[in-house]
Amino acid sequence: MSRQLISRSPDLQRLEDEGYDLEIRSGYLLVKDVPYVNSRQQVKRGVLVSTLTTAGNQTTSPDTHVAMWVGEHPCDRTGAVLQKISHGGRQQLAPDLTVDCSFSSKPTPSGRYSDYYDKVTAYIAIFLSHAQTIDPNVTAQTYPVVRATEEESVFEYLDTASSRAQITIATKKLEVAKVAIIGVGGTGSYVLDLVAKTPPKEIHLFDDDVMLSHNAFRAPGAASCDELQARPKKVFYFKAIYSKMRRGIIAHPYHINEETVGELQGMDFVFLCIDGGEGKRLIVEALERFGVSFIDVGMGIDLVDSSLGGILRVTTSSAEKRDHLRNRVSLADPGVDDEYDRNIQVADLNCLNAALAVTKWKKLCGFYLDHEKEYHSTYTIDCNMLTSDDHKDEASSANA
Repeated sequence: MSRQLISRSPDLQRLEDEGYDLEIRSGYLLVKDVPYVNSRQQVKRGVLVSTLTTAGNQTTSPDTHVAMWVGEHPCDRTGAVLQKISHGGRQQLAPDLTVDCSFSSKPTPSGRYSDYYDKVTAYIAIFLSHAQTIDPNVTAQTYPVVRATEEESVFEYLDTASSRAQITIATKKLEVAKVAIIGVGGTGSYVLDLVAKTPPKEIHLFDDDVMLSHNAFRAPGAASCDELQARPKKVFYFKAIYSKMRRGIIAHPYHINEETVGELQGMDFVFLCIDGGEGKRLIVEALERFGVSFIDVGMGIDLVDSSLGGILRVTTSSAEKRDHLRNRVSLADPGVDDEYDRNIQVADLNCLNAALAVTKWKKLCGFYLDHEKEYHSTYTIDCNMLTSDDHKDEASSANA
């Protein structure tokens, strides 16, 4: 399939975005899985075929109103052949393409289709109207999986979500070279889940820990007993999962220390999802020295009268603003009484903390509007309160 032709032709791209199964073969446009009724009043699926006129790597207006067909001759709901549009019989168009019949249905009043979207949907509507009298739920919009080559995309299959929602231009703002996630535990694994669905060329995972049962209860997806019994490193476990969807996930099965911190210098952005302490201090100071923007996440959860309460935190640091960080982020060793360190299972809070962090990263990239330009935000569980503090261009405030 000529991906370039489809992506650069608005009419073909619109067809693909709306879920039609397209193929370009030997210079012809094929639309597959089109429902129709055969002579036995059965709903079947065939292939609509059209000549394809182009100018360079983009389509022009169709050169003919005639369309061709691979399959039995389409009929009406009673099994009678659609004689009004019947045009011709079987013919071989190319060594790899033979059609069974052709149709002639001129649009009014011009007699010509303006583009291939108009032509394809007009013919499909004819066949579909009869098929839906037998099966009202049948459709030609099957949304097939379209495999992508490494040259076409970082994903194994095309990102039709962005094109369908017409946010491709906004999504391209996320096409940075390297993003790092330091710590792929509860929150870090959800950060990966969200970032994996965006187009950075590389996502680097840093973590020395093993994937254990308690980790499975606060991470996306569902680990099997066999997977947990194998005791894989977290970075390899998550790489195996998300490599099904995309390329460029790079596993580093070790913690960042003085010997490895230099690997962060080439990153475009870093998500810091580890506890406080000297290890975090080393990373923060290095990222500041390297001029790398990053987001640090954290949560403080307390057990009060058999219920959990506390605060989630997202703190951003970039070349534009770093003066607030040490008032907001503890670089000391974590306290021994932190309930979160007792492995309380709070997958929803991990997910929310990650979602807030990734949303802020997307704001920094320009994907989302960012009027507040906050560099520190918190979510308080018991009162459902979300705050925005330390705005860009304002002086750092004291930590509450």
